[in-house]
Amino acid sequence: MRFGVYAPTSHEYDVRTLAALAGEAEAAGWDGFFMWDNILATFDGSGVLADTTVALTAVALATERMRFGALVTPIARRRPWKLAKETATLDRLSGGRLVVGAGLGGTWDFVPVGEPDVGRQRAAVLDEGLDVLAALWSGQPIDHRGTHFALHGARIAPPPVQRPRIPVWVPATGRGAPPFGARPDGTASRRCGPAASFRG
Repeated sequence: MRFGVYAPTSHEYDVRTLAALAGEAEAAGWDGFFMWDNILATFDGSGVLADTTVALTAVALATERMRFGALVTPIARRRPWKLAKETATLDRLSGGRLVVGAGLGGTWDFVPVGEPDVGRQRAAVLDEGLDVLAALWSGQPIDHRGTHFALHGARIAPPPVQRPRIPVWVPATGRGAPPFGARPDGTASRRCGPAASFRG
C-alpha cells in the first residue's frame, strides 16, 4: 500500500498552488499526488475551477519522483485521441510517472452541457474509449471501427515512456467490481480528507 495526496482544483487550489503542494508533498515523502478532473463543478459554490491538464503539467514539472494524475477522468466526455496525446506527452514530460484514473464521472459535468446522465451508454463509451486509448499509446497506426469511435490509420507519436501502456486505475469503493469491462492496473481508495491510498 502506498499513499498519496488528493486535491481539488477549485477556488484557492489554482495551478500554482497545486504545483507548490505537489512539490511539498514529494519533499515530505508522499508517494503520489492526484487531483480532480472536473470542468464545471466546484462543490464549494465558488464557480472557480482550474483546468486539469494544465495543472497536471505544472505538477509534472514541480516533482521528480511521485506518481501523479487525475482521479477520475470521465473518458465518456473526452475524445480518446486527444486524451491519448495529452497523456503521452505528460508521461514523457514526467519520465514515466503519470497515472490515468478512469471512471464514469459525475452528473455535474454532463447534464449542464446536454450530455447523457450516468447509464449504460456512458459505460459503453468508457469501455470503448479505454480500448482506443490503449491502442493509441502503442505509437502505431490504429484502425478501429466501433459503436462510438472510428479511427483510420490514426497514430499518436511519440508514445508514452511507460510500456506497454500508462497505468489505468479505477476508484476502489469497496462495492464490487469496476463499472466497466477493462481490467485496471491499479485502484485508488478515496476517503474524506486529504489522503488517498492506492495499489498499482
